Amino acid sequence: MARTKIICVSHKEDADGIGAASLIRQAFGGETKLVDYPGLMNELELLKNNDSLKVLYICDLGLSNTNQDQFVELLAALRKKRVSVTYIDHHDLDEKIKKKITALKVKLIHNINECTTVQVYDAFKSKLNDHGSFLAACSAITDYMDDRPVGSKLLQKFDRQFALLEATVLTFTITSHQKDNEYLLYLVDELSESKYPHDIPNSFEFARMQAEKISGVIQKVKDNMKMMKNLSYMEVTDSGASMVVNFVLGMSGKDVGVSYKLREDHGIYAVSIRGSKNCKLHLGKIVNPLATELGGSGGGHDKACGAVIPKDKILVFLKKFNSKLK
Repeated sequence: MARTKIICVSHKEDADGIGAASLIRQAFGGETKLVDYPGLMNELELLKNNDSLKVLYICDLGLSNTNQDQFVELLAALRKKRVSVTYIDHHDLDEKIKKKITALKVKLIHNINECTTVQVYDAFKSKLNDHGSFLAACSAITDYMDDRPVGSKLLQKFDRQFALLEATVLTFTITSHQKDNEYLLYLVDELSESKYPHDIPNSFEFARMQAEKISGVIQKVKDNMKMMKNLSYMEVTDSGASMVVNFVLGMSGKDVGVSYKLREDHGIYAVSIRGSKNCKLHLGKIVNPLATELGGSGGGHDKACGAVIPKDKILVFLKKFNSKLK
């Protein structure tokens, strides 16, 4: 069978992953697979055995100490089958792993100072229309990277209030559909056709419903947030940890906020972490080895990262993380 398929595997949980997948679709066509961080390796295992796969793009899916070696092994298996692979990301990446990836003749587009969608647009803009730059600017906003060199330049092309509105509508629409992969794939299709988020049917209503949920969280954070010397934290039960963490950070006055939610089916806590502008530490670089030490995984940006921690180790994680924030 001739290898003809083009597939993009991208992050499903935010506008940067959805935006990157949409621009890859616009530039190259093909099929999209949307996964969360834990789902990346399972998806690559399946693709390794896909005899029709010719070109693979992997977007906005950061690695950790726990999975980076397996990732390299899977890329090696794909390259052995002569699959062309491009990996585009902005999370912290071990220099040794970078070298191993490029040694496989995988095209690595990696810059921790620009969000993934901005990097996709910058790399392939000759194949994209100008609407792609707007989607990249929206992704930069939602990833708190709209002050970076390329992202800020793209944002200057548009009315800022319009971009903020569209970015928020897109983000709230994505977060309200995390359990509906078909809808998220539909979003990729619509955005790749140069539609604005407000053009997508019911997007404002989805955003309104999500805003209602978020506003209901505020009092719960006030009532249930706890403090350690260097961080504030809260366990979440009826909403997403990533929805709550910014309130935990903002209301506490601390430089680091943590929220976490139990995933009983997996026996783990999904942890979201945010740092204030005053936080001078790279939180992703601290969380990555700490989570690995406790039998989990984690990592991410300097001021926004996450982790997966075994259920019985969450308090140990909080105490050790707090001690490292000096």
